[in-house]
Amino acid sequence: MFQFPQIIQGGMGVGVSNWRLAQAVSKLGQLGVVSGTALDQVFVRRLADGDKDGNMRKGIEAFPFPEIARRIWQEYFVPGGKPEGSPYPTNQMHQRREPRKLIELCMLANFVEVFLAREGHSNPVGINFLEKVQLPHLASIYGAMLAGVGYVLMGAGIPLHIPGVLDAFADHRVAEYKLSVSGANGTQGEDVTMRLDPAEYTGDTALVLRRPYFLAIVSSNTLATTMLRRANGVVNGLVVEGHTAGGHNAPPRGKVQLNAAGEPQYGDRDRANIAELRDLGAPFWLAGGYGSPAKLQEALAQGATGVQVGTAFAFSRESGLRHDLKSRLLSAASAGTGSVFTNPLASPTGYPFKVARLEGTLSDTAVYENRNRVCDLGFLREAYATKEGPIGYRCSAEPIASFLQKGGDPEATSGRMCLCNALLSNIGYAQIRSDGSLEPPLVTVGDDLNTVARFLAPGQDTYSAADVIQSLLGTNAEIDSQK
Repeated sequence: MFQFPQIIQGGMGVGVSNWRLAQAVSKLGQLGVVSGTALDQVFVRRLADGDKDGNMRKGIEAFPFPEIARRIWQEYFVPGGKPEGSPYPTNQMHQRREPRKLIELCMLANFVEVFLAREGHSNPVGINFLEKVQLPHLASIYGAMLAGVGYVLMGAGIPLHIPGVLDAFADHRVAEYKLSVSGANGTQGEDVTMRLDPAEYTGDTALVLRRPYFLAIVSSNTLATTMLRRANGVVNGLVVEGHTAGGHNAPPRGKVQLNAAGEPQYGDRDRANIAELRDLGAPFWLAGGYGSPAKLQEALAQGATGVQVGTAFAFSRESGLRHDLKSRLLSAASAGTGSVFTNPLASPTGYPFKVARLEGTLSDTAVYENRNRVCDLGFLREAYATKEGPIGYRCSAEPIASFLQKGGDPEATSGRMCLCNALLSNIGYAQIRSDGSLEPPLVTVGDDLNTVARFLAPGQDTYSAADVIQSLLGTNAEIDSQK
């Protein structure tokens, strides 16, 4: 009999929730989730480093379209790794009309990540995307489905049209997704719909694709109701994420007010009504500060199917977060001195963004001010209607002169941080600039950072994903995984 998991491991990006972490969690009977955000760039940098453990080659060799795999391998793989001190290659930025090469790269990167996460067990694996990062959606989802992904999760927006995309791909039909464009009334009739026809890539290959479950990540009862009633396909469940969770937070309802520390203030209107959630009749998981046995039991007692946990897994050995960053923050957590700031300005999306205060990262004012603004990845760019009509792209964290030239609001640039480059630095793929400097990291974690010390055994300075699951369930995780 099918059962939903009690624990969903958060899809933390970029690359923190990698295939190793998702594999470890899913092997133990819970839902391991890989992050799909900027996965094409993560994939390219792994190949540029020489694919030292051979896992990328293993995934590539399993891709059902060997000619596509061969082309990408030949272009990006660097035997022995790129020369020390040389920069990583960057791809063309995503746009509504994607070149075939970039679509194929996205498909392959997402396929490989899910394929590796599924290896060695028969349990489902999920993939997490951000609604705000719309341009790679179609190719990324199709690649994940080619690898047999079991769940697609999406938040940071209102993903009403993703269920329809999953339905179309499962039926081998053209999938469409309307791009959000600022000032779209001025596009003079330009088509803002993205499309992907699987037949252009599969040819005559006969494929059987299973439609994954779709879980919408929401922050309120209103949004939960909207997803269930207005989505263009079945929403199989909801992850209800509070403002204490890491990463992007939904803004407070109403006029945003800041507290004395400069953080957005949340109130009763920003808390989900659990009784109303139960009445909606869909499975739901609670997230944001639920990484403890007591909180799991509390969620179950309220009618939730389970919980989503991010921060605890982010510091496990299997996650992609750099060891030095893990070590420093775990030490701070053990001492009870870890500090997290809900930054209302950092993210180019305009959403509040949780930031761990850590010297040497972009949370350090001196580091932030000394970094030269550059936008060479562009995952968080906003599509906008130009005066001439065609769609343009801009990011409030790009060089200010460039942003203003594109009609951007000067006030929108204040305090903005380049999350694309910083989050790649978090996982050991910091770009090297022409002056030899490295892009600084910026770690995002939940407000419950200091509680992760509970997973450390006496005398140990690291812990595993299994330790987290065993602690949350209060049982032997290895035994549970065999049920």
